[in-house]
Amino acid sequence: MNARNQAAVPENLTRELAALIVGSRFDALPAKVVHEGKRALLNIVGCALGGCRHPAFEIALGALGPYAGQPLAQVLGRPERFDPLFAALLNGISSHVHDYDDTTPDNYIHNSSPVASALFAYASCHPVSGADLLHAFIVGFEVSSLIGTATYPAHYAAGWHSTGSIGVFGAAAAIGLLRGLSAGQMTHALGLAATQSSGLREMFGSMAKSFHPGRAAQGGYTAALLAERGFTAGTHGLEGPRGFAPVTCASFDLAKVTDAFGKTFELLRNTYKPFPCGIVTHPTIDACIQLQREHALSAEQIVAVRLTVAPLVKDLCNKQHIDTGLEGKFSIYHGAAIGLARGRAGLAEFTDETVRDPALVRLRNLTEALGDARISEDAVDVEVRLADGRVLHTLLEQSLGNLARPMSDAQLEAKLYGQTEVLTQDAARRVVELCWSVERLDDARTLIDAAVPPH
Repeated sequence: MNARNQAAVPENLTRELAALIVGSRFDALPAKVVHEGKRALLNIVGCALGGCRHPAFEIALGALGPYAGQPLAQVLGRPERFDPLFAALLNGISSHVHDYDDTTPDNYIHNSSPVASALFAYASCHPVSGADLLHAFIVGFEVSSLIGTATYPAHYAAGWHSTGSIGVFGAAAAIGLLRGLSAGQMTHALGLAATQSSGLREMFGSMAKSFHPGRAAQGGYTAALLAERGFTAGTHGLEGPRGFAPVTCASFDLAKVTDAFGKTFELLRNTYKPFPCGIVTHPTIDACIQLQREHALSAEQIVAVRLTVAPLVKDLCNKQHIDTGLEGKFSIYHGAAIGLARGRAGLAEFTDETVRDPALVRLRNLTEALGDARISEDAVDVEVRLADGRVLHTLLEQSLGNLARPMSDAQLEAKLYGQTEVLTQDAARRVVELCWSVERLDDARTLIDAAVPPH
């Protein structure tokens, strides 16, 4: 850690943050933040419902289920009951496995998955009002995103998957708030979260990526329970010389966390995905879908594709030769191929079968991707050469779902309906209604119960 960073860090930052967390009040939140919190909850419920039968979920259940504790808690989309910590893990896997969950573009964290996964597991077996659940969710979201922004880009560039390595702080804060932790206890909860921090970007394109928010949810939940009982941690877990920030990133500004908490809100810079894949591929997919629809393209017409993208896109999604749907979610080449050949990018475009489609394999192989710092992460330049000699070109500067072109409430509802095969459409509509009115629920289990199919 260099001297500049060391001098910039408040001496007792972890304690200060803990005091801010326990001192937060739901009635002090701006109305637009409350509404955005409900948008994020609705979106993550839909993602969990969509992923609760994924092979990654089933493998985790089969491998770890025999060792689970008392079946007290529910998991979204599943009729079985599990112990609460295992339920938090499973919620995290299901809500992230399709890579359809929301993202804060200032730090590329999927904050909702670890925080909501822990909260839903907790609230399914403890009496929690809807307002308290929403409050804890917003606070947890803010904590993880603020820490993410304060450590970005160095933490992410070092290879950490921030959704796991930082999401654990949000989960600990959220559960700790519901448990009524004191500022001292919350300090220890944050320290226990810090020492459980993990998640590597090397896992992108595999089931392990969805394990990260699951473990973050489980770890944050665990941290709060331990701290409540007096299990101690270092009290400088974030800022200490061997704490989270100095150990995991070369540069940071942790003062941003406490300076901004409760004043500006990360939720207001949250984005929602129209496509179930890595967010930096979205501009390419959006642009290619537009070209396909405008020119009625088919795969056979295309002889060459050139993409000019932001350097981060090449860093994250430069997988050209792939074999699984999960890998396809992190392939700029697959994103272009499905956009140009199919004119859509839904869940069906990221299955193993689709990835192995010979027409799409051919398109991926003839696509070139160039990184250019002049192209923003929300933009793409696409050039498509056709067999008849024509050259199609488009420069997309803002992709659907980003802060300039946000998804509407109605679009988020439609997204949930499109993922809820485990529920009837009437049941799905009930879930949507409850998400929009969650702060008026006497017991959050009303929403959780609605999101669980009958046996």
